[in-house]
Amino acid sequence: MNYQQIFIFALLGAVFGFLVWGKIRYDLVAFTALIVGVIGGAVEPGDAFAGFGHETTLIVAFVLIVSRAMINAGVVEMIARYVISASRSLSAHIGVMAVIGAALSAIINNVAAIAILMSLDIEAAKKAQRSPSLSLMPLSYATILGGMVTMIGTPSNIVIAQFRERALGEPYSMFSFTPVGLVVAVAGIAFVALAGWRVIPQREGQATATLEPESDLFVAEAQVPENSEAIGKTTGDFAELGDEHDVTVLGLVRGGKRLAGFARRETIRKGDFLVLEGEPAAVEAFAGAAKLDLSGQDEHGGLTGKSMSLVEAIVPETGRAVGRSAMDLRLLANRGVTLIGVSRRGKRFRERVRKLTLQPGDVLLLLGPERRLSQATEWLGVLPLADRQHTVIQRRKALLAIGIFVAGVGASVAGLVTLSIALACVVAAYAMVSIVNAREIYESVDWPVIVLLGSLIPLGVAFDEAGGTELITAAIVGQTDGLPAWMILAVVMMVTMVLSDFLNSIATSLIAAPIAVGVAQGVGASPDAFLMGVAVAATCGFLTPIGHKNNTIIMGPGGYRFGDYWRLGAPLEILTIAVAVPATLFFWPV
Repeated sequence: MNYQQIFIFALLGAVFGFLVWGKIRYDLVAFTALIVGVIGGAVEPGDAFAGFGHETTLIVAFVLIVSRAMINAGVVEMIARYVISASRSLSAHIGVMAVIGAALSAIINNVAAIAILMSLDIEAAKKAQRSPSLSLMPLSYATILGGMVTMIGTPSNIVIAQFRERALGEPYSMFSFTPVGLVVAVAGIAFVALAGWRVIPQREGQATATLEPESDLFVAEAQVPENSEAIGKTTGDFAELGDEHDVTVLGLVRGGKRLAGFARRETIRKGDFLVLEGEPAAVEAFAGAAKLDLSGQDEHGGLTGKSMSLVEAIVPETGRAVGRSAMDLRLLANRGVTLIGVSRRGKRFRERVRKLTLQPGDVLLLLGPERRLSQATEWLGVLPLADRQHTVIQRRKALLAIGIFVAGVGASVAGLVTLSIALACVVAAYAMVSIVNAREIYESVDWPVIVLLGSLIPLGVAFDEAGGTELITAAIVGQTDGLPAWMILAVVMMVTMVLSDFLNSIATSLIAAPIAVGVAQGVGASPDAFLMGVAVAATCGFLTPIGHKNNTIIMGPGGYRFGDYWRLGAPLEILTIAVAVPATLFFWPV
């Protein structure tokens, strides 16, 4: 070994040691190692920050933004109606989500699949009052396993297919990977759903909200539009939906007056208002499920076609709002903001929300575009409560969001653009139609993860260029001389898996594919069996968060540490080899 190889081996060994130790932030460790690599001559100064513009880094950032847009447009909520069940056990939930994730990954890129399902899984965790860490990792691994089933499911399969054309004269077809990939995916999903999730430590990720203090209960109004499911029903018919969302239906407003007495028996009509009591997010979700309009557009002129937010603000003694109502202030006409709810120290009131005379200490629930909300709170003299701003779901844009996403991924699958460019176009389109705003775009990105990727990619390239990968692979493969073909296949897969845990699947495939063909030809075996083994193993980066983009994406939301992944990843990799070797030999005899 020369100096360059010794240096890069020592540097990467120290990096992974610190990352597994977990006492120092992983982004700080990675960035420090990058600087040391540059000073030590392993990384060229001109390439030091190339990782921050690398396609892998960009895809991770774009996927996080797409995930936020899917929430804003109600796509996640729409799927949740058919997938999430409060009575379902954690094991059953993981099984259902894993099957859906694997199926999506076989049709679209597995990174795109996690973009859709990650937020849905987090929402399910919130409803079940548990940490998302217990289910996000199984979901990530299921989408990775599902990507093995078709050529377009994962980039490494595309690399293997193209390499076969150069080496053997004909590429693999779309479903050449299906027999072996499907067997491995089924076995892996069964394992993570039935037993594997039990070894995952419970963490509090960025998405965990079960321990956050709850908001005060607001009395709010929601109008019944023409297409509402509430028409023809009574307020009593919403008891079950109210229990599901922790919302109480207090009454009905018709013709500007709140009905008294037997309002629960009164049939709801178009233009009526339901009086609701609950937390802001719960009221918004209830209104969406019942197809009610919080903005009261029929009466006030409406607030449509914009990215909307809810903000809670307290009324001080000196505020302009004291002693006046929203109608007196002409809040919507003057400021483009609607008062939809008021919390008055737990007290209920019979006045209309917009006619209620506001008092010091009242907490207002205001709806409007973010910029106008800021101006309106300043004009009213009210004090916005920190961390009490909520995004309003734009359910009317759900199909538009899906269409934009499908078009972008379709263009990538068709080879018109790369996945990174396709996702960039999707993000730009979402911004143009106001599904996400500028603030949400920046807040959606997990920046420590971006630093981790941007720092380690140049180090991985330096490791490869120094001959480290070939040195390790040649040493291990050289020890298999004289062994049966199936054992050599298993060794090649194990070596490929080790590489895939620290390099991305594309780089691993490019390195391992020619070695696999050379070994197969050397022992007189079929190259197809070894290429299929590499295709499976190159995708299985289960031991680290940098082994696959999906593992990196869930790291922040799941609150995972670098050393958490091997708990589930190690037995899953062993199972994969145990299943993939006989399946490969059955469908692709040596």
